[in-house]
Amino acid sequence: MTAAAPTTTVTAATVPVGPVRRWIRRRRFAYMERGEMLGSLYFAVFFVAVAAALLHRQWAAVFWPARPDASMLFDAGLAAALLGALFLAMRRLGPLALSRPAVSWLLTAPVSRRRLLLPSLLVAVVGGMLAGAAAGVALVGRAGPRTAGVVAAAAGAGALSGAAVLLTALAAQARSGAATGDDVAYLILTAGLAALVADAVTDAAPPVLWPAGRAFLVAGGALAVIVVAGFTVAVRRLGTVSDERIVESSRTAGTLADAVFGVEPSFVTEMLAKRYWAGRRLRSRPLRGPGRRGLPVLVVQDVLLAARRPRRLLALAGSSAAPLLLTHAPGWLLGVAVLLGAMAAGGVTTGTVRTDTGNPWMLRLLGLDSRQAVTQRLYVPGALAALWSAAALTLLDLTHVVPGGPWWALGLTLGPVGAVAAVRRARAGFVDSGLLPLDTPMGSVSTGPVLAAVIGVEVLLLGLPTLVHLAGGDPLDWTTVLVQAVAGAGGASAYLSLTTAVDRVELSARR
Repeated sequence: MTAAAPTTTVTAATVPVGPVRRWIRRRRFAYMERGEMLGSLYFAVFFVAVAAALLHRQWAAVFWPARPDASMLFDAGLAAALLGALFLAMRRLGPLALSRPAVSWLLTAPVSRRRLLLPSLLVAVVGGMLAGAAAGVALVGRAGPRTAGVVAAAAGAGALSGAAVLLTALAAQARSGAATGDDVAYLILTAGLAALVADAVTDAAPPVLWPAGRAFLVAGGALAVIVVAGFTVAVRRLGTVSDERIVESSRTAGTLADAVFGVEPSFVTEMLAKRYWAGRRLRSRPLRGPGRRGLPVLVVQDVLLAARRPRRLLALAGSSAAPLLLTHAPGWLLGVAVLLGAMAAGGVTTGTVRTDTGNPWMLRLLGLDSRQAVTQRLYVPGALAALWSAAALTLLDLTHVVPGGPWWALGLTLGPVGAVAAVRRARAGFVDSGLLPLDTPMGSVSTGPVLAAVIGVEVLLLGLPTLVHLAGGDPLDWTTVLVQAVAGAGGASAYLSLTTAVDRVELSARR
């Protein structure tokens, strides 16, 4: 008999991550000019200073008015909306993420996973605490007594709440089935927005009583214990987060950074579309109904794509109450909100327009020219924009925010305006970085991203009759409805005539 060969276990030695990071940092700085680093720092500091100087009064008027005039319903709704939005933002960003070079070279290296991810966790915790503290101060500024003790207690409670939300998002990132947490966050966000709308409509009175300082201390102490315990557990379990989720979060953060740096929102749109279709099981069924045979093929495609995402349609229907938040705002601002909402509603199905713009071969196979394609792509966005605008203006009429009149009819006439604006923006393509830059005190600014940011928005000038009427505050008559209908239909017809042709298939040749 022969003895069995002894088995040997090979264990990879863990390399300290600190010296590796310092080595990479020195090599990176060796290839960067000091003037480039100082220029980037100067631009960031100067931009923050200019933005603070220009907007500090507006922010103070919103979050720190001369007198606390908000109700407890407003504070409760704002707190719920901010907590839900913070959780969803953290979930989209990770919250645990690494830079793309670190993911490529350090995530699979034999280094300590805990020490590699700990700086990212600390940055996320600090960011969550700062956001929570700012929210707490804003809540006190709108409805609470502005004593130093109350402001400090609210800031501390907000910071601890932000840290708790971040740790909850981190726990959701670590486990596989985290969709339930996202659904709960969406419900909390929706409930908060509904409370804000109810407060804007009902004009609730400011609170007479405010929780005592002892209540803040007790609640803050209990929350601090929970946060410290959760942070300790999170640090110990950093190594259990799968590489797949860290890579996905890093891609998201990198794509957002690229979109901000290049002022190219199409990067984010493409990322969201790929992520959605990657986890989608295609169970499409043919569109059935008595009018199916008469619908053009591209219209049927848009209807099917809209029907596959009922949550988006439900959110779109709920957002029709968003203009009620501007109940006490000037009329022109209310009109701008309605027009932008119509454009957003029309953009729900314009992802197909971006596909047609980048890949016109499908249009060639279908035998469609650019005019036929764009005309068919305007149907569903026009219907969605019209229904959203009609619902928003009807709610404003029912709550007596605007004078009486056929506001539902005016909303229907805004359908072509929102559709043309959304389709034009979808046809824009990538940013043209070859245009001449503009010299400003903050440095050189490329005109390509600036022009790309306003593409589609300028079409909303077709809704000028609605904007002027809302700014004037007069009762609505059918003459204004007729003028808006003519402006919308005429603008859509002119857009089709000037940007499409019967002898061309490409959608991006003319804009």
